[in-house]
Amino acid sequence: MHNNETLRVIKQRRSIRNYKEKQISEDELMIILEAGVYAPNGSGQLEDYIHFTVIQNKNILDKINNSAKTIAKQSEMEWLKNFGNDPEFNCLYNSPTLIIVSYSENWIQPEVDCAAATQNILLAAESIGLGGCWLYFPLQAFYSEYGSELLEELKIPVGYKPITSMIIGYKAEEEINIPKKEVKNISIMK
Repeated sequence: MHNNETLRVIKQRRSIRNYKEKQISEDELMIILEAGVYAPNGSGQLEDYIHFTVIQNKNILDKINNSAKTIAKQSEMEWLKNFGNDPEFNCLYNSPTLIIVSYSENWIQPEVDCAAATQNILLAAESIGLGGCWLYFPLQAFYSEYGSELLEELKIPVGYKPITSMIIGYKAEEEINIPKKEVKNISIMK
């Protein structure tokens, strides 16, 4: 198998849920956001239809965590309800940075394009020594009684809808277990 830097980063990237308190630098933030803008997309105009919201304010992060947990408590899914009821659980895993990806409601394939942008950001973060984790749980906050207020507070443009989120920060533990995986469950027609 080929051994190059891109493949190494792809294999090494893991969902990190334990972070140092130190905030990432402005340069690191801009590097990973730029990677998000360079994601493949349907029209080559992703930057016109996607919005990145970066939250590094502890009070706002706490508000998102608490609002998301309130909605989770009402879930019919037992595992989600358990997280919502756990006073120790923080859906942001105490990360110093949350990035929310929103899309214009005028866009034709937001799920695919926003997923590609999210993956690019996570791979870029790994490549420069940061950790990240793709999360759905924080988006529950937008379904809370504070949802519309939160959209406004976070300056998410009118006509845009949050679809993915991720946490980014310095990994608290540097040793990451990379499991060996096999390429299987594929069909090749020649």
